[in-house]
Amino acid sequence: MSADPVVLDCGKTIDEISDYLESGRAPYDAEIETCPECLNALDALSRAGRLSRELIAADAADLPEPSENWFHGVMTAVRAELRAGRSIPLSHPDPRVSMTVTEGAVQALIRASGDAIEGVYIGHSRIVGDVEVPDAPIEIDITASVAWGSSLPAAAGAVRRAVSEALAQHTELNVTAVDVTVEDLHRPFPPKDTA
Repeated sequence: MSADPVVLDCGKTIDEISDYLESGRAPYDAEIETCPECLNALDALSRAGRLSRELIAADAADLPEPSENWFHGVMTAVRAELRAGRSIPLSHPDPRVSMTVTEGAVQALIRASGDAIEGVYIGHSRIVGDVEVPDAPIEIDITASVAWGSSLPAAAGAVRRAVSEALAQHTELNVTAVDVTVEDLHRPFPPKDTA
């Protein structure tokens, strides 16, 4: 456990979420399973754990394991994304209704969209611009690790398209650019079990 635990806005700590995930999500904890912040944390920790297992299982001995700094950077980014951050307004036909989505939720969407690309793991994402002003121009900066042997331009392009489509579908942000920087290479993943 860390000396200074990261606490989500709902009051749960990353350590509590991690322990719950390691227990196989048993016994069922309704407080965690119904909290959007806790569910985002569970998803992020699950993806990070899957990355670790896939890299350990990979059979490309000529490539080094990702550095400890890379994993630390990913976990730091995940912790930052779990904070609510700025409130992003959503439109509603009734002017009396005020709806928002948190910056943390949008960053979780960015990470999930990028991680869904075969051979890619998102390291960090940053939303640049004034998200609190409707229709203000927004840029998305993303760092990623790509499997050795993959086409870097193709992987970056796939991440750019996936993130752009997800943001267009789920938010009202005026995204003017999605910049993807490949910062690391990792061992190719073992083939996914399709059975």
